Amino acid sequence: MFDVQAAMTPRVSVIIPSYNCAPYIRETIDSVLSQSFSDLELLVVDDASTDETCQIVESYGAAVRLIRHATNVQVCASRNHGLREARGQYVCFMDHDDYWFPDKLDSQVRLLEQHPEAGVVFSEFTLWFPDGNGQFPAPHTFRSALGAGDGTDPDYSGWIYHQFLLDCWMLTSTALFRRDVFDRCGVFDESLPYSEDWDLWLRMAREYPFLKMTRSTTLYRQHPGQGNRRVREVDYRTRLLAAAERRWGLASPDGRFVPRQVFLSQLARYHAAYGRHRLQAGHRGPAIRSFARAWATDPRQWKYPAYLLATLFGWKPEH
Repeated sequence: MFDVQAAMTPRVSVIIPSYNCAPYIRETIDSVLSQSFSDLELLVVDDASTDETCQIVESYGAAVRLIRHATNVQVCASRNHGLREARGQYVCFMDHDDYWFPDKLDSQVRLLEQHPEAGVVFSEFTLWFPDGNGQFPAPHTFRSALGAGDGTDPDYSGWIYHQFLLDCWMLTSTALFRRDVFDRCGVFDESLPYSEDWDLWLRMAREYPFLKMTRSTTLYRQHPGQGNRRVREVDYRTRLLAAAERRWGLASPDGRFVPRQVFLSQLARYHAAYGRHRLQAGHRGPAIRSFARAWATDPRQWKYPAYLLATLFGWKPEH
């Protein structure tokens, strides 16, 4: 049960950036305040919501600290604002529509204390889909299938920069950070509207080992309003990975590495995926350029010139 007095000098700061999330924010907040680990403060940084989000947050009184922006500044600025206000030794960022199982913080604080060399601990997550009536199943219905214990995955623990060159394996809502990680590695890049989390994880993975829990601690809500469903004017994902490879290469500090052809094949897949996304939105020119980049990046794959040729003749993939 949440202890307001304990939160006066918290060990953990939980930061939730919010924007027009009235349908979900209460369930998210309740999952934080119901943690078995009670030595925490909860900050909600609202990005100029126009619905009832702020009124819902205010209804919790002293248990939640609400920080309101007068104008919309986007999620990176909201997270960074929360970080400046946070007082905890450890920090979490939680999306405004996700859900934590009750022992999430307790398990992760314990793991970081057992592994002083690690800067971050994260976990598996569970996709949370609505049912046929548009309702999300109750969180407790997932627990029996998620396993128990604090085991870690050796492939995604330790120095894992090289793993982040292939995918953004860490969902923001699943992670717990030592506060001094941000002092050393910086904060979210507010110029990035997408892949801003991945950018920061790459920087962190150059300086600190990570720990990955093998069990799920978080429900990741799936709905049409999610930011990762929007069509972007720039393919931030491939730009980010190409820049990381130029700056740091393909090896983690401990010598583990991604073979160059594996990296290039994955980069080509991302170019092609972006091209399909743009084509589905009716943006033929950017799609053609992305398919051409995929082919140039991995000439061995016949499907990329096939995509390019089909697009030139009017092909449009299904959603």
